[in-house]
Amino acid sequence: MKQYTSKELRNTWKEFYKERGHVDVGAVSLVSDGSTGVMFNVAGMQPLMPYLLGQKHPMGVRLCNVQGCVRTNDIDSVGDKSHVTFFEMMGSWSLGDYFKEERCKWSYELLTQVFGFDKDHLAATVFAGDENAPRDEEGAQCRINSGFKPENIYYLPAEDNWWGLEYGPCGPDSEMFYIADVPDCGPDCGPGCSCGKYTELGNDVFMQYEKHKDGHLTPLAKKNVDTGWGLERNLAFLNGTKDVYKTDLFSAVISFIEKTSGFKYDDENDKTRSMRVLADHMRTSVMLIGDAARLTPSNGGAGYVLRRLIRRAVRHGRILGLTVDNLLDIAKIYIDDVYSDSYPNLVTNRAFVLNELKKEIDRFTATLENGMKEFVKILDTAVKAGDKEISGKDSFYLYDTFGFPLELTIEMAGEKGLSVDEEGFAKAMDGQKQKAREGAAFALSAGSSDFSVFDGLDDSVTTEFTGYETMSDKGKIVAIGTDTLMTTVGEDSDCIIVTDKTPFYATMGGQKGDFGVIKGSNGRAVFRVNDTVKLPGGRTGHVGTVESGSFNTGDEVELSVDVMNRTFTCMNHSATHLLQKSLQTVLGDEVKQQGSYQDGERTRFDFSFGRALTDEELGRVEDIVNEKIMEDLPVVTDIMSIEDAKKSGAMALFGEKYGDVVRVVNMGDFSKELCGGTHVSSTGKIHCFKIMSESGIAAGVRRVEGITGTNVTRYYKKLENDFKEAAASVKATPATLSDRLHKMSAEMKSLSSELESLKSKAAREAVGDVMDKVAEVKGVKLLATCVPGVDMNGLRDLGDQLKEKLGEGVILLASDKDGKVNLVAMATDGAMGKGAHAGNLIKGVAALVGGGGGGRPNMAQAGGKNPAGIDAALTEAVKVLEGQIS
Repeated sequence: MKQYTSKELRNTWKEFYKERGHVDVGAVSLVSDGSTGVMFNVAGMQPLMPYLLGQKHPMGVRLCNVQGCVRTNDIDSVGDKSHVTFFEMMGSWSLGDYFKEERCKWSYELLTQVFGFDKDHLAATVFAGDENAPRDEEGAQCRINSGFKPENIYYLPAEDNWWGLEYGPCGPDSEMFYIADVPDCGPDCGPGCSCGKYTELGNDVFMQYEKHKDGHLTPLAKKNVDTGWGLERNLAFLNGTKDVYKTDLFSAVISFIEKTSGFKYDDENDKTRSMRVLADHMRTSVMLIGDAARLTPSNGGAGYVLRRLIRRAVRHGRILGLTVDNLLDIAKIYIDDVYSDSYPNLVTNRAFVLNELKKEIDRFTATLENGMKEFVKILDTAVKAGDKEISGKDSFYLYDTFGFPLELTIEMAGEKGLSVDEEGFAKAMDGQKQKAREGAAFALSAGSSDFSVFDGLDDSVTTEFTGYETMSDKGKIVAIGTDTLMTTVGEDSDCIIVTDKTPFYATMGGQKGDFGVIKGSNGRAVFRVNDTVKLPGGRTGHVGTVESGSFNTGDEVELSVDVMNRTFTCMNHSATHLLQKSLQTVLGDEVKQQGSYQDGERTRFDFSFGRALTDEELGRVEDIVNEKIMEDLPVVTDIMSIEDAKKSGAMALFGEKYGDVVRVVNMGDFSKELCGGTHVSSTGKIHCFKIMSESGIAAGVRRVEGITGTNVTRYYKKLENDFKEAAASVKATPATLSDRLHKMSAEMKSLSSELESLKSKAAREAVGDVMDKVAEVKGVKLLATCVPGVDMNGLRDLGDQLKEKLGEGVILLASDKDGKVNLVAMATDGAMGKGAHAGNLIKGVAALVGGGGGGRPNMAQAGGKNPAGIDAALTEAVKVLEGQIS
């Protein structure tokens, strides 16, 4: 087998498939767009699901990429050799193109010709068949035809070798394994057991059937292939280990933790587990914050998962004796060294990542300090009472209230001769989980999908929507609910009110639900509607709070929508229709709606397209929308059967479920769409439209966001004020600002050049004649010296000059400037030929000045916070270089 670096493995994978006609579609955000019902992209295939389910991909039928993924369902397993929360999936896909024969042939070529696996050590599993689908003999034969030995083909049941959703495309899969040279664990030893003899390498899914709602299968007209190999697992295996933390993805961080903590990485101790958890969680946290989505810690959703990862990292860092700065140094290693080439967003967002990490670490550290004070109180009470253990209730209180880790409570109690009731802690934890489950039975939010409390209503209890014609109406309360149905609700109560008629539009089809007020017939009872949701059974729920008085089922009420918000929402929704048609006009019929969102502030439109739009294209799209607004086209809604709507050419959203009778919204002869939302009466009512952003949100999917009406006016007013302030700050007027900036830019360029010249002169004068400080290490010249008061740029320039004087060898320059340390290392070609590596030299000495860093073999740099360690670092450089020279 050939050994690989992570960078080499990524490139090898993509180049292999590009040579076979595949297009690299690139990676998308780690944070899911929500279309698949999960917070993160948890598999390489996930962003491509719409295309595997039948939609045409704008970049073709043969695709490949390396996709970052985040999965935290087994977070408690992190700490062993293999589990991680961030991982990369190397994937390739055929969308109705090649099938099993080509797929098996290429997998075998990759295994044997590229990665160098011995075919005698390769095995594959195929689907064994069941009552729904036959045994995959074709897949088995294709494996044998490609080169697998027949005796190494294993048939396994659907739970191991079948892929599919509840209904839709599905089919058998086939996994590939490496067979280790160890005895069988028993007569049934094979890829299905967990004895360690068989290591999974990759997986090919053959989507050849369609599963219907009644459960029966029919062959697909166009068959797909989804191939996925885990990068971390294969990287470790190709480099002769099953420990992913011994690969170059983690080795620099593990080495830093060892040097900083004083503990050695060993497979069999608790400190090693903490090293792995810390290395993994910091890596995932860096990836999520530095991702295109720029996720930040919060108390809900994906942000809460990030918060939990950071706080777990802090806990394990404390166990290892690491400081806040040490944790941030770990983040810098990932950003500056490990992933700088593969994930350029991390470099771009470096300052943002480090700032968000520091804020969250500081916040949690303060919480832990408070927990420490509380622990001392609990400990004193236990000691005075003569107790020999900390109760489970108290240890859980520390954990639940202050985030105080149980293992820390155990460790600190043990120092005082006390134990901890771990069983009691577990019971308290289970009790909290049960309370959480009970408390989550009902959620008053538009995002809630659990409105089962209303399922008991009679089928005749429905809501008539009158909001197309009016924004105020009278109705009767037919149901009130919280976590149960009730007949009356009083002041300050949160609830959902259902009426027999309503002008309030419920969130659906991308349009945000209305808000407003419901008043009792006497005018004294007021219910503030904060959201409107669609309930099962044709009912509409008004979500909100009783501000005064009380409401009862059967009450006659007046319902009033917030007119301004609805008006702005209508403007944004109608603009979205014009936007879709304008995009198709400029970009072609490839544009298909993938989703949308409209409220009173903005509109958002997602569509299929294979690349970013140019400024010229965006300008043309915006111009067309505004032209149609100026034409004041009539907006007319026709009600017709779904068949007639399709025949009329009305655009529909892919995957959307429509009833037998639909609404078709026409905007003159320009746009015609199926839509149940609310709209302006003519396009002139939109006033104007402005595109605010365009971005990619998934492979082959773009997003445009825009504003309309007075929001555009406010935008340009703010722009005008900013423009005036900018002009005033450089003593210019708006009319002369451009000339002033050009002049200032020229002056700054001249001053910068002069400054760099002065810096270079100062650095040369500071270093003086240092050639007498050159030492020889195993035949390689080493110049390691300190130059006070020089910044990083000055050190690099000085290094280049000294390298010319030195001829061949290694240079390490250190400088103490403003209480911080700058380090630069350089190695000539001749020195590198003998084993010298500037990046590894920097890594070997940076910790002595309280820093970290790295770089290429010929040049590297680092920063630090401990000037007192400079002499030690320069001395250590000799030892590090000795270890490098062969």
